[in-house]
Amino acid sequence: MRLPLEPGVYIMKDKTGKIIYIGKAKALKNRVSQYFGSQNNHTVKVRKMVENVENFDYIVVSSEFEALVLECSLIKQHTPKYNILLKDDKGYHYIKIAGNDWKNLSSEKQKLDDGAKYLGPYTSSDCVSRSVAEAQKIFKLPVCGKVFPKDIKKNSRPCLNYYIKQCSAPCSGKISREEHNKAVDNAVRFITGGSDSIVRDLKKQMTEAAEKLEFERAAALRDSIAAIEKTAKKQNVVSQKTKEQDVFAVCEASGKVCLSVLRFSEGRLYDSEYFFTEAIDEMPSIREKLIADYYSIRDKIPPNIAVDGEVEGIDALTELLTEKRGKNVKIYTPERGENAALIELCRGNAAEKLAQYVGRTGKTVAALDELATLLGLDEPPEYIESYDISHTDGADNVAGMIVFRGGRPLKSAYRRFEIKGFTGQDDYRSMAEVLTRRFNEYKKLEGEEQSEGFGKKPDLILLDGGIGQVNAVLPVLKSFGLEDIPLFGMVKGGKHRTRAIASGGGEIAINDKRRAFTLVSDIQEEVHRFSVEYHRKKQAKTLTAMTLTDIDGIGKSKAKALLSHFKTVNAIKKANTEELCKVEGISEKLAENIYNFYHK
Repeated sequence: MRLPLEPGVYIMKDKTGKIIYIGKAKALKNRVSQYFGSQNNHTVKVRKMVENVENFDYIVVSSEFEALVLECSLIKQHTPKYNILLKDDKGYHYIKIAGNDWKNLSSEKQKLDDGAKYLGPYTSSDCVSRSVAEAQKIFKLPVCGKVFPKDIKKNSRPCLNYYIKQCSAPCSGKISREEHNKAVDNAVRFITGGSDSIVRDLKKQMTEAAEKLEFERAAALRDSIAAIEKTAKKQNVVSQKTKEQDVFAVCEASGKVCLSVLRFSEGRLYDSEYFFTEAIDEMPSIREKLIADYYSIRDKIPPNIAVDGEVEGIDALTELLTEKRGKNVKIYTPERGENAALIELCRGNAAEKLAQYVGRTGKTVAALDELATLLGLDEPPEYIESYDISHTDGADNVAGMIVFRGGRPLKSAYRRFEIKGFTGQDDYRSMAEVLTRRFNEYKKLEGEEQSEGFGKKPDLILLDGGIGQVNAVLPVLKSFGLEDIPLFGMVKGGKHRTRAIASGGGEIAINDKRRAFTLVSDIQEEVHRFSVEYHRKKQAKTLTAMTLTDIDGIGKSKAKALLSHFKTVNAIKKANTEELCKVEGISEKLAENIYNFYHK
């Protein structure tokens, strides 16, 4: 099927004619051809999807915006198997204002048809319950469950909350109905509008009360203002510059994606949500689809939307959300300042939730995510290989290969190499030889999908060394057609500790990226330990073989044969001539020489 270089929507179908994936493209021909090109660049899920595609159709539109609108509409209509689709299955929470005569404020898990006023829904129970509790303390609202006016003056003395200034004691007639209802109204304004506007009004009311010599009321207003300001200072997340915005961050691990959303109004966090879905596409495309899908299940769209990275088709998405909101919407990625800090907070939440979901620690998921961002990778590296060379002035030249899967050592996939191509000291040639041998094995096993070992293609290669090692290995990857594998070096500082990451074009500072720095340092220490351990064993065998060569008629090859057969020098010492003759190349005369060397 010939495809046009026009914007539109493509529809993939299986052999039964069922729609399994819907996507949009700025240029249909370019986008669809990506799916049917080299499969090495695709995730397992994309490869499986493409294998199931029997036929596809397309619809040409006039702009990328129209393509996005049509894509969203078709996805909602057909719910294809492989499309990202957020499921709005979370429990809702509400803020309830009950009563007409004496109002009452509470947090509720469900909305009842009881004539009360409900604010919401909100998806974060913590945000709702915390906000209501804060408002009740600030405005001294009763939390005892008494019903007014029925329970007024049943007891002459108020409860403890009155004496610690956390209740105005309407039960004892300490406050009028009008004042109580005003306090409830102010509490609702505080929850829904934040602290700034309510503080301004309360200060105005306090001044008016003082001018009328109503000092007791002025003092109560002063206490409420102080409580609001104290609460605002306690909050860890307050955006003073942008009063109303949503913050999005996406984290990926083990083929799963977590979308975290923080929602702010009047500089105050009022709701948080998270969703899990499959990693079916590149991260910019995933962000676009997730954000579009999110606002299809949420009515309130803020003027500002902060995102943690590149968003594909950002102009069309902005136009779509602006049209839905009826006012301008700005989508941006903050680089510094408090909004960048909010992005980091949101990303940390996504990492923690995803870690629980895939059975890892939040630190590991966050470290891989940070490393991917630092190195400019499309997604966090699930399978990392690392290499180091070890020798003593060129003697006993060996290499170690270790694997970290999901941010943790995978010792069953570790491999050792003895440098065979040359003798002497040349770390660059050694590294090139090791990677050549490793990918020769990969080519032999290509097509046999493996979870680890030489048949597994790594998501990232880290070499112990700098730009020299990287430049020595780049031609090797290119010769195998594997230049798409990200390749970097791990540079050590003066104290033999990780200092930077080296690429073919220079060095990338890593010290200020704490989580990624810790992960890379762990990898560098582990690969160094593994290669040095192998070098020392080989060196010990060499020294042992040298003692055997002191025996008349025993050279290096026969010494190696003896060690290979008996494993240790002690076993050779204990062997009789008959046992020694069983070793290939050891004659009766040589066996007597060996026996006499140790026994006479």
